Amino acid sequence: MLQQILRDMYIDPELLAELNEEQKHVLFYKMREEQVRRWKEREERVNGNEALLKKTARLQQSNDKHVQWLRGTDGEVWVWIMGEADGDKPYEQISEELIAERARQQAQKEAEELWKEKEAEITKKFRDAMANEKARILAEKWKIETEDRKAAKLMEEKFQEELKKREEEERQKGEAQIRQQEERRAHELYLSLKQAQQYSQHNEKEDHEWEEQLRRSKAADEERSHKARRARDEYQRQSLRAIQKGKVAGLSNLFQATGLNREQEAKLTSADPISSLTTIVPTSKAWERPPRPFSRDVIIQWFREEQLPRRAGFERNSSTIAPWFHGIISRQEAEELLMNKSEGAFLVRVSEKIWGYALSYRHQSGFKHFLVDASGDFYSFLGVDPNRHATLTDLIDFHKEEIITSSGGELLLEPCGQIKNPPDYISLFE
Repeated sequence: MLQQILRDMYIDPELLAELNEEQKHVLFYKMREEQVRRWKEREERVNGNEALLKKTARLQQSNDKHVQWLRGTDGEVWVWIMGEADGDKPYEQISEELIAERARQQAQKEAEELWKEKEAEITKKFRDAMANEKARILAEKWKIETEDRKAAKLMEEKFQEELKKREEEERQKGEAQIRQQEERRAHELYLSLKQAQQYSQHNEKEDHEWEEQLRRSKAADEERSHKARRARDEYQRQSLRAIQKGKVAGLSNLFQATGLNREQEAKLTSADPISSLTTIVPTSKAWERPPRPFSRDVIIQWFREEQLPRRAGFERNSSTIAPWFHGIISRQEAEELLMNKSEGAFLVRVSEKIWGYALSYRHQSGFKHFLVDASGDFYSFLGVDPNRHATLTDLIDFHKEEIITSSGGELLLEPCGQIKNPPDYISLFE
């Protein structure tokens, strides 16, 4: 089950809800380890491709271009940091002056363009007026007497002076208008650049806040990873102690030490302390197990085909069903059974989420539920316990002496039995 979760990097939300906090921590740690491993493989591939591209580029650009750095009196590369050397203006003042200068230059450039257009307009206006007036005078006075021509000439000169005076006045007026427009434009550009600078500073502030959130998120990830690693190390130490005590079977001969011989099996099948429940003989009909349970009937079939041959739910070396064993009941039903029990009370129910069981435990402050994976050839807690047990009874007996989690200190003290008649596991054995 765990291998499938790590392969898909996905866990069903309903299954996740069945895990307690410590199981979630360890599962998170293992998924992060798998993510890091995949990321490192990808980085190695990318770095290999980049190195190949760089090598090809160096071969194609085999010229003598190089960069030579200016060095200071100490022999190191000379570096000047604006605003920190002696005599340097503060950064804010330099920034303010640069913004004002950029605004002034832009406004001056725009004013020059406007003045060119205005000057061309004024020149054309008075040149046309002069030409029209000259043409009129020539047409009217050309044929008059010489004295009249002199008078006409004087009138023409007087008119030209008047036009030049009016042209100069209009030029001055146009220049004044251009200067005003230049000042207004410079102020507008200054405000625009200042607003852009403030927006950039605001973005830098938001980037800083985002980096702070990212730092906190990474710190939380590290804390969760540390808790998961600590829990994993503690369970590994427990597993080592259990193996040394001989309470956990080796993986190579997992069922060898706890298997029943033919004589014991004959005694068990001939006994009849609980009616027909002890005379069940596992069927030899082969069936293909679905990836996960999808109906109550499939769970019952799985239990009969795979778990009864392994004596799941029975007491050790006995045909009696263990008092802690229950059928396919919900988490809420399990908590109702444990409600009035003391701390350490427990029961084992058949899970509807995985091919296995759920151990429900009465804690001082409430209830805890641990998933027991039975999809392979051993029994172990999903995500938290590295110990692999040959039978379900071995797992329960082991944790009557050894705690389940280091943080919770759960010991299985009091089995919670049946209150219904018939018992809730009757459908599994019919």
